[in-house]
Amino acid sequence: MRRTLSVALSATMALSFAMTAVGAHAQMGGGMGGQGGPGGGGQGGDDDGGKKKKRDEEWNQPKAPLAQLRNAGPCPFVKVLYDASRYVEFKGGKESSAAAGYTGEIQGVSSGCAYKNDEPIKMQVEVLFALGRGPEAVEPRKTYRYWVAVTERNKSVLAKEYFDLPITFPASGDRVYATEKLQTITIPRADIKTSGGNFEVLIGFDVTPEMAAFNRDGKRFRVNAGQVAQGQQAGTPPKQ
Repeated sequence: MRRTLSVALSATMALSFAMTAVGAHAQMGGGMGGQGGPGGGGQGGDDDGGKKKKRDEEWNQPKAPLAQLRNAGPCPFVKVLYDASRYVEFKGGKESSAAAGYTGEIQGVSSGCAYKNDEPIKMQVEVLFALGRGPEAVEPRKTYRYWVAVTERNKSVLAKEYFDLPITFPASGDRVYATEKLQTITIPRADIKTSGGNFEVLIGFDVTPEMAAFNRDGKRFRVNAGQVAQGQQAGTPPKQ
């Protein structure tokens, strides 16, 4: 699925998103980092090249998602907004494991960028979601909603877009992992002196004020934490 977003930053500037949504996976695919630099010179050039190719094939090393360009400066910062990093539904507003419905957490973000001279910054971002359903989640399907924003660092939002993440939970399980890929985020630069460090890419769930407060307070709970099984005294091991 591909979506686009554009917003005017000035009379001659625009920012755009292009996104490909990837279905649920048990594991996240290859990393977003680039490959190593060019090998050194010396003897055995052909042999060394053949060995490197064979090693890459054996280890299935991922290729860099962006063209190998020497950046004019640092890449934009990519962060998960803490207040929106988790999605936790509670039935009746009761914060307990028994009242939990659908849940979600952004578990990992990786990114890469490329730019030179006065060209725009081109980025790719990959996000790993861990999604679950609790006792109050009745349906096997849930469409989560999250957003991606580009900002001037510590300043105003330049562009923000919301995306839907439909998930189907298996009949035999209550957890699913999903990877989302923003294939291209293009950030224009005013001139050659404008560094990628002037920008941030922020990611988060579309949460309610109550969910944001729950995240902000750092609250978490564990199933059966502090509970004692019926007929068992505290501090004694369960019967075998």
